[in-house]
Amino acid sequence: MKLNILASKSPRRKDLLNQIGFKFSIVDSNFKEYHNNDIPPEALAETLAREKALKVAKMYNDNIIIGADTIVTLESKVLGKPRNKKESFEMLRSLSGKSHEVITGVSLIQLNKNIDHTFNKRTFVTLSHISDEEILSYIKKYKPSDKAGSYGIQDGFSLYIEKINGCYFNVMGFPLSTFFKNYKFIFQTF
Repeated sequence: MKLNILASKSPRRKDLLNQIGFKFSIVDSNFKEYHNNDIPPEALAETLAREKALKVAKMYNDNIIIGADTIVTLESKVLGKPRNKKESFEMLRSLSGKSHEVITGVSLIQLNKNIDHTFNKRTFVTLSHISDEEILSYIKKYKPSDKAGSYGIQDGFSLYIEKINGCYFNVMGFPLSTFFKNYKFIFQTF
């Protein structure tokens, strides 16, 4: 029997996969994320997801490894996870009142079967104007340092989401429907 391994420590990805009854274990890849504005955002998200999955796949080559990485882009600039509160504030201030794009790369690897498939999902998000006081209050209460773009659509930041065009779960960090279609197509089972 094959074993699915999620190469991520993201509690949101874990919760989303549990929500759909997907059976898996977690092995943190301990992969050091990086951002490079010279690489197109879709390629960057896919590359990071694949590198996370590949690192774990080398230890568990007969298992199905799932890697994922979410990035936020604003005017072609990649916004990753903030390194501190100041950077978190600057990110949220830059996003305030604008539309941005959330891209999640997902990689499915099973080395002993020569399966190496990576894809991405894009979602457009429009925010209302957020005051500096609201930003500071959000950072203090939700501590979004582990989130791309420094916010979580599923928490108190939802008050500032004017509209989304695309997959809500993608903004949370894992595009469930697209994942399901790709996984089912490649492995013929779920």
